[in-house]
Amino acid sequence: MLLLPSAARAALLGLAVGDALGVPVEFRSREERHRDPVTGMRAHGTHDQPAGTWSDDASLTFCLAETLALPQGLAQGPDLADFARRCVNWLDGAYWTATGVTFDVGNATRTAIGRLRRGTAPTEAGPRTELDNGNGALMRILPLAFHQTWRAGQLDLDAAWALTAAVAGVTHGHPRSTLGCFLYLLVARGLLAGLGPAAACAQMVAAANPWLRGGSGAAAAEELHYRRVLDGTLAALPVAQIQSSGYVVHTLEAALWCLLNHPDYAATVLAAVNLGSDTDTTGAVAGGLAALAYGEAGLPKPWLGALARRADIEALANRLAAMA
Repeated sequence: MLLLPSAARAALLGLAVGDALGVPVEFRSREERHRDPVTGMRAHGTHDQPAGTWSDDASLTFCLAETLALPQGLAQGPDLADFARRCVNWLDGAYWTATGVTFDVGNATRTAIGRLRRGTAPTEAGPRTELDNGNGALMRILPLAFHQTWRAGQLDLDAAWALTAAVAGVTHGHPRSTLGCFLYLLVARGLLAGLGPAAACAQMVAAANPWLRGGSGAAAAEELHYRRVLDGTLAALPVAQIQSSGYVVHTLEAALWCLLNHPDYAATVLAAVNLGSDTDTTGAVAGGLAALAYGEAGLPKPWLGALARRADIEALANRLAAMA
């Protein structure tokens, strides 16, 4: 089992590094990445930001981590009103941004924050139609892996689902988004327990399939959309069959495919970013898992050296670990 302070630092730093690698080339095609692959931190590009700048993916991850790092935040249900306030402050006041500038917000997240700003309850804010299944909840859910519900020796899958749905639903209320987060956190749980990527994914499949097939609720109704994640065939697919759009299913598949097919943190996140399209989020989602798999020491020092607000991220991770 990974030691909590180091695991928390790895998770938050690894996610932010993956995000920052992808920011300069976001929305660019896979073909362009073939011609000009990302090999390290770049400046400018799509959002004209300095090298090492992370985006909304890491910002909202850190907002959630701050809420969980409150007293009792990891032992009880998270204070969703606190998390909602931090989300509004991020969009309106550049809270937890890399350089004091808020940029790159997804449609569902913007809609949800607008509702929160007008007083909608956090549990009702996230849009809930089938068209509202972008990756904006998945990209920020990783700190929830440190909550006692997810870290329990005997995992209660119903309780884990309810907790995940509540936190995801602040911005993305459809159960497909929740299921993507749920499967991702199952993999993170395995990695935190010291399993390698293949074993952690196998454990996710072994836990999720019986639970989904034994139920008749919202999660079970979404199983078909994640069939390539749940049937054990994902790793063997050719890269041409891996999509990297902003759709939650595509992002989870791409992140897991990169994790399963590359031997270390750097190779995993570079593969994720060089898939093109939603590069920052694919990099962040893959980066968080890869950092848990290969540890804090596996994060390349030059990339950490360029990362915006590294000391602040490490301090937040240490507070999160202390609460856990």
